Amino acid sequence: MITPPTSPSPAPRPAPPGRRQFLAGTGAVGAAALLSGCVTSGSTAKSESGGDVTLQSNLSSPQAKKAMEKVVEGFGKEGGAKAKLNTVASETFRTQLPTYLTSANPPDLYTWYPGSVAESYAAKDLLLDVSDIWTGPELTGYPDALSKLCTSAAGKKVFVPTTYYWWGVFYRKSNFAKWGVEEPKTWDEFLDLCDTLKGKGIAPIGLGAGGNTPWVASSWFDYLNIRINGAAYHRELLAGKHRFDDPEVRKVFDRWGEALPYFDPNGTALPFQDATTALLQGRTGMMLIGTFFADSAPKGQLEDIDFFRFPVIDPEVPVAEEAPTDGYFASARTSRKAGVKELMRYLATAEAQEIYLKNSSGTALPTHPDAKDSGTALVKKGRALIEGAAELTQYFNRDSSDALQPPADAALTRFLAKPKEIGSILTTWQRESQKIWGR
Repeated sequence: MITPPTSPSPAPRPAPPGRRQFLAGTGAVGAAALLSGCVTSGSTAKSESGGDVTLQSNLSSPQAKKAMEKVVEGFGKEGGAKAKLNTVASETFRTQLPTYLTSANPPDLYTWYPGSVAESYAAKDLLLDVSDIWTGPELTGYPDALSKLCTSAAGKKVFVPTTYYWWGVFYRKSNFAKWGVEEPKTWDEFLDLCDTLKGKGIAPIGLGAGGNTPWVASSWFDYLNIRINGAAYHRELLAGKHRFDDPEVRKVFDRWGEALPYFDPNGTALPFQDATTALLQGRTGMMLIGTFFADSAPKGQLEDIDFFRFPVIDPEVPVAEEAPTDGYFASARTSRKAGVKELMRYLATAEAQEIYLKNSSGTALPTHPDAKDSGTALVKKGRALIEGAAELTQYFNRDSSDALQPPADAALTRFLAKPKEIGSILTTWQRESQKIWGR
């Protein structure tokens, strides 16, 4: 989900608008990026330099991988260029992405993220300019907010968005009913719920920040920060306009410390996939996670899954939500530009996005204004959550840069293990971040 440090943080991007502004002109509307091996599928055809267009995908969980294979199959039926899908384990993908993009013979097209993450590569002239695609019928109906998110600082379109998703505190409805508990709305109610579950011998909060998914802990930092200091401060902090050792950031960890006694002791030992299993088996009560976790869950259990909004801490702070957008960018070094653009146009269509949603867990939402989502109660609730938000954020690295994620992982993992060392943790975090910001 996150790539390693490869470049300094890009210039700050404009703050995302509120959800209703984001939806303006679309009637509805970022998306699931999930999780080894390398799998090839699709058919064969020729682009200008010959051979298939290679699509490098990090969507390696079984349902997501199947969905991508179906999308490539659908593109193959269009009668033009053909594509070959290479599926790579997510964490391998993120560590190899800089190598892919700088190699002499790179893969043509990639699943990844827009915004600051794409900008860090575009600033090095590693991404293909696809501005002409955005003038075509497949993308002309997309809202301005998405268009801006996919535009580099140089004014070029470098990304095609296809899905988005939301984060929430997920739980099993049958377990909450069995335990006789209800969804909390405020922080105090949340802590009371945790206390009740702990009294029943249940680890209240699953995490999943172990193994190769330490970035999951950033969700707790993000949500506590936007609930306490607001989305504008959060974005400014991640752009280097504030310091990680500021008093405002210390408040985030003071609140987090109130919840620490309720976290699963194995939270930093299990990757999120295993933490998902613990949640489904009732060994933990709830888990702050994005809907991509559902692609690692048995599809038959999804009807028993529900979520609630991360609790309000300060009623005076406008309620923001994390709504990451996903899609595709292409290598500037591709020798198959025409075929790549043909595939990107297809991926932007309602048809392609519906194929993906139908064959995956169905918990993502399409970016195309005419594409239908799965229509489940969970998805309707998720869409309402996002549409009702005062503001939207993307995610820690997506609102900053991939380069800032490893220092965050180190800081947050250390805090979870040794919370009393928060002073030195924040000092180190700020020092490491300054090296990336270059100031």
